[in-house]
Order: sequence, then structure tokens, then C-alpha cells
Amino acid sequence: MIARYSRPQMAALWEADNKYRTWLSVEMAACEAMAKAGVIPTSAPSEIAARAVIDPARIDELERQSQHDVAAFVTAVSERVGPAGHYLHWGMTSSDLLDTALALVIRQASDLLMVDLAALLATLKDKAEAHKATLMIGRSHGIHGEPVTFGWKMALWYEETRRNLLRLRAAQAGIAFGKLSGAMGTYAHLSPDIEADYCARLGLSPEPASTQIIPRDRHAQYLQTLALIAASIEKFSTEIRHLQRTEVGEVEEPFESGQKGSSSMPHKRNPIASENLCGLARLLRANAAAALENIALWHERDISHSSVERVIFPDSTILLNYMLHRFTRMIRDLVVYPDRMAKNLNATGGAIYSQSVLLRLIEKGWSREAAYATVQAAAMAGFHSGGDFKAALLSQPNVVPAAVADCFDPARYVARIDTIFERIFNAPEA
Repeated sequence: MIARYSRPQMAALWEADNKYRTWLSVEMAACEAMAKAGVIPTSAPSEIAARAVIDPARIDELERQSQHDVAAFVTAVSERVGPAGHYLHWGMTSSDLLDTALALVIRQASDLLMVDLAALLATLKDKAEAHKATLMIGRSHGIHGEPVTFGWKMALWYEETRRNLLRLRAAQAGIAFGKLSGAMGTYAHLSPDIEADYCARLGLSPEPASTQIIPRDRHAQYLQTLALIAASIEKFSTEIRHLQRTEVGEVEEPFESGQKGSSSMPHKRNPIASENLCGLARLLRANAAAALENIALWHERDISHSSVERVIFPDSTILLNYMLHRFTRMIRDLVVYPDRMAKNLNATGGAIYSQSVLLRLIEKGWSREAAYATVQAAAMAGFHSGGDFKAALLSQPNVVPAAVADCFDPARYVARIDTIFERIFNAPEA
């Protein structure tokens, strides 16, 4: 299953080729805005665009000397451009370029993640509709509660995933800000009007209040959103792990020809994908915590956040891209065992119908205390022995069989599933 995931599209966003192309697009937007404002010659942008060449080897060579990636990039491009290269990076500080370019790459990554979420939504909807009426036991605290359907469970996951798509859209918008405010954020060398033009050319908004950098609360919020999406995947995967346990056996991850569950026990069919996803969610949470640490910087700006972001942004987007692909495939091919669900539904000898009986007795005039004590006694009588709750109940004094006859129909518990599905799947498009 791992081999069928291909990460190049997401990974390529964070590699040198896309990085330098994005940097050049930011520099060109700045030149065009400055030329329009009369700060640099109007001919400079076209001359730079005509001659600019990205030479990664030369950039690397210059960076080894200068120990500064942006300076190396500007020098390498300027060397190819000639005299017009003097206007490249005019009045800018490194973070004008870096933070604006980062916003552009994050936007690209978010677009891919939103495609992934849309695919997961479609898969969950298919599974929900296929098992809308597949009865199973609902559990709380790991203990049998009352009947639900497996399709209902998938519908719940769909709705949570839909919320995650909305969150990601909001997070993408929250980080779509650029800056051209200079070394201290005071527009000492370029005006806010130039910044507004520059950002518009890139499809970004100007950061309203920047220092030398865009404040890192924006970046922390974005990574917390990715961590939240991963937490949902972990939640869903944990449930699959429980449902695949031998004692439960209601669903199973796809087990492919030639796959082995254990090096020593040939019978094993382990929930390896779910376990893998639960582990990866921990990394996303750790990266979100690192982003929170980046908010507090010396005098509003130092460089301690930079080294962290070079790891956590590529890793988090690539990891979540992988997680969404793997989880979607797992849900698509998930093996569901309705017969085992039906068997487990009856594991308590009918005690799962206790609330219906309790309410019926109260309707018939019993006090709540008396009804509860009677129903609980009947339920506990066979709780561990698999006894017959209904028989034990009818042996209790004053319990009239006709009064509770229809309380033992599981269909009564899921009669409103259509309403739930209508509310979820006919909601406004995410």
C-alpha cells in the first residue's frame, strides 16, 4: 500500500527548483511594482525577466562563501542579468522575499491538500451510503450501548472531514499575506502603496503589521490546522483498530495477496495502516508545537524560527498528503463484516434495549427509581453470562409483556438515520 503512494507533486513544492522559481516571481513582482511607481527604471523589469536564469550550482557556490541564501540567490541572478540587476531586491530585506515566497508555496501545498480532502469526502460518502442500514452496536467507554449503523459512523467521519476542509480553507486564507515593508517593517525605503501593488500581483494581501518578518502566529495557526486534520485521521484510525480486534472483528483493513502480518505468526492480519497513521499524527502535533515556539522572537525578530520552518512546513504538508492518500485508500477498500456486527449486537442477550424498556415503564406509570432498579436487575442478571435480558425482565413482578414487546427492535434505534444523512449530505457544499 505504501508503494502506491507517490509524493513527488507535494515534495516538489519544497525542492530547490520551485523555491528559486518562486523567489524569482516574488522579486519580479517587486520590480514591476517599483517600476510602476517610478522608483526604478521602467525598463528594468523586462530586462531582468529577459536575462534572469536560475543556476542552483552557482547559488550553492555563492552561499558557501556568504553563508546567506538570499544574498547568494540575488547575486547569482544579478550576474546573469547585467546592469539591470542592480534593481533586483531594491530596498528589500531578506524576509520580504522569504516570507512572501513561503506564503505562495503554502498556498500551493494547501491546494493539493484540499484535493486530497475532497477525495476522502467522496470515499466516506460512498461507504456511508453503502452501509446506511448495516446495523452494529454503538459503544461508549468501550462498552455496548445501543444500536447504530456502520453507515452512520461513516457519515460522522464525513462531517468531521468536511469541517477540516473548511478549516484548511480558512488557514490558507490566514497565511496568504506578503510583505515589502523593509528591515524593520516601517516602509523606510518603499511605500505601502508599492507593497499593495506587489502583493496584488502575487494574489496575496499585504501584512497589516509586520516587523522584519510576518508575525508567526499566522504560521502557527496554519500548522495547528494540519495537526487537527491529522488528529481526525488518528481518531478514525483508532476506531478501525478497535473494530478489527479479534474479539470484535467487525471491519478489517484490506489484506493483499503476498502481504504478511507477522514475521513469526503466519495467522496475523494486523491493522498496520491505521497504526501507521496514528503514529504520524504525533509528528504533525509535534510540528504544530514547534510552530507555537516560533511566535516569540527577540525584539519581534530573530532567525531562530527559520531553521525550524525549513523542516516543519515541508514535513507537515508531505506527511499530511501521505496520510490522506493512505487513509482514503484504506476506507475505500475496507472490508466490512455485517454478520459479525449482527452477532455482536446480540452479545449482551438484549441488555442493549434497557433504555427503551426504562422509558416504556415510566410511560406506564412506574417511578423512575423503581423502573431503573427493575431494568438494571434484569440486565445485570445475564450481563456476563450472555443471558436473556428479555426473559429476565419478564420474570420481574408487574412487568407486562405486551407493554414492552416492541422495545427489542433494533430498527427503532436507527429510524432517524435518514434525517441525519439528509442533514449531513445535503448541507451546503464545503
